[in-house]
Amino acid sequence: MSRVVVFDTNILFSAIGWKGKPYEYVELARAGVIDAVTCPELLDELSAKLQSKLAFSSNQAIDSTIDLLTFLRVIAIPGQLKAVAADPDDDKTLECAFIAGATHVVTGDRRHLLPLRHFQGIQIVTAAEFLSLVAK
Repeated sequence: MSRVVVFDTNILFSAIGWKGKPYEYVELARAGVIDAVTCPELLDELSAKLQSKLAFSSNQAIDSTIDLLTFLRVIAIPGQLKAVAADPDDDKTLECAFIAGATHVVTGDRRHLLPLRHFQGIQIVTAAEFLSLVAK
């Protein structure tokens, strides 16, 4: 089964900053095992977090983004979805997944995204859940 995945910003951030499970599935995308999709808004959010939370320089954040662009498919989103009132930034992740025809959103967001479990037929899963799906 072909999997089209949107990694939430926290997953990409963790993959870059700490490796672990998030790094494993980012590497699956790099290897072409899964089709990973993102949008400019999520990449901008990632760059800002790398700079503010990990003290990356602007150039380091740009280099990290350029690396991701070698294997993530980038799509445009209209920015009109309003599904997560408690955290409108999460709307970008869901809209990206919906527009891309994603099968999964992989996230660590236990407050807003994971409780949804599904959005418009898209499974919302943790890193560990996603790795067990890929292993099947």
